[in-house]
Amino acid sequence: MGASCVHGIEPGAIDSDILNDWYARTARDLPWRRPGVSAWQILMSEIMLQQTPVSRVEPIWREWVRRWPVPSAMAAASAGEVLRAWGKLGYPRRALRLHECAQVLAAEHGDEVPDDVDVLLGLPGIGAYTARAVACFAYGQRVPVVDTNVRRVVARAVHGRGEAGNPAARDLAETEALLPSRIDRAAVFSAALMELGATVCTARTPDCTRCPLPSCAWVTAGRPVTESTRRTQKYEGTDRQARGRLLDVLRAAHAPVERVRLDLAWTRDPGQRDRALDSLLVDGLIEQTDDGRFALAGEG
Repeated sequence: MGASCVHGIEPGAIDSDILNDWYARTARDLPWRRPGVSAWQILMSEIMLQQTPVSRVEPIWREWVRRWPVPSAMAAASAGEVLRAWGKLGYPRRALRLHECAQVLAAEHGDEVPDDVDVLLGLPGIGAYTARAVACFAYGQRVPVVDTNVRRVVARAVHGRGEAGNPAARDLAETEALLPSRIDRAAVFSAALMELGATVCTARTPDCTRCPLPSCAWVTAGRPVTESTRRTQKYEGTDRQARGRLLDVLRAAHAPVERVRLDLAWTRDPGQRDRALDSLLVDGLIEQTDDGRFALAGEG
């Protein structure tokens, strides 16, 4: 192994020219990838796409771009308006944190999204993946962008493993080692690597016949099956579903509602309903008025 290897990654382990050319020919035409989309609008898409399919995100993202084209437009809205517009994308704390982020961008960053990863990491709701995704996809920087799709491609194509395993600190270094040295090629390569994992090298049914890579360590090894204890996350009957039902009531209301309205929204388990209501209050997604009614945040 040469001295230039990083955690077993040889330079050129994934041919960037081949992958970038494949991406140019076959990439999905997603609206946030088009010319003229601002860093703020890309940031909105990245927040929405976390654990949510593209098909559910696209119509809501388009509406948000129309309604809140710049951070100050969202900052001027109430948290409740943003939560209502979030609809059923799931994990609504993302919407609340994005609203907080918009307020900071409007007040402290001239209504612009910063291009520096460290500065981005200091914004509300912006984690390691999102900060690097914005720096790469909005500003074309040569930074490693690592999500589950990228980790899967690297695990298979480079290491010959069927699954990526648990996230680790080495993931960023490994992915950075694969990036082309040219900055413009690196940004495209990051998008292409992610696209390959999302559309071809998928978790359950990888279509190796469509893969553009001329070599893959996993295929060479006979596509070994990795023993996994992965469990499908259920939703029916969970606290998450209970929270969603309560939020549905408040999103549909135009004024604070009585507690009985929320009680009727989830009758299968009163204890679970109480937990869900308490957690929504603690998370700041809803608030209770002085007279004991409930409303979305900022609307009480």
